[in-house]
Amino acid sequence: MDQNNGNIVYWTLLNHGQWKLYLAATTEGLCYAGPHNAPFEELAAWTKKRLPAYSLVEDSSILEPYAEELIGYMEGKRKEFTMPLDLHGTPFQQSVWMALQEIPYGQTVSYSDIAEKILNPKSVRAVGAAIGANPVLITVPCHRVIGKNGNLTGFRGGLDMKKQLLALEQ
Repeated sequence: MDQNNGNIVYWTLLNHGQWKLYLAATTEGLCYAGPHNAPFEELAAWTKKRLPAYSLVEDSSILEPYAEELIGYMEGKRKEFTMPLDLHGTPFQQSVWMALQEIPYGQTVSYSDIAEKILNPKSVRAVGAAIGANPVLITVPCHRVIGKNGNLTGFRGGLDMKKQLLALEQ
């Protein structure tokens, strides 16, 4: 069977210390980093929705460079990521995810800060929805977005994961 490499999502389970999360990449870059302890089915459902023509293939060697950067981050040795990303979303979601990548390590911003950054200050709710749809947790640091009042608000990986990531960056 002749498979076109362009239509494969390679995946692995990153299991490091307390962290267990699925990573996936296309030939273009990391396209998915799931929540801690989430089931494989979440990655499978995301792939079916966002990349329906792609096949999932387990290959830890292809994901090794991505895993190494994330492990460096988890161990407090890395503050920035250099890995290529392959983000699949609407143009609005893409603009929000780009803004998230500009939040410095160890800092937090509000949803309205992101809405202003993308020059759409009235779109706070839509920004929240786009952040919730972020397929690449940690690397696209949606955990750095908090409520205007300073409260931790929703996070696809759960508030415990969000607290752990923010504590790691302090």
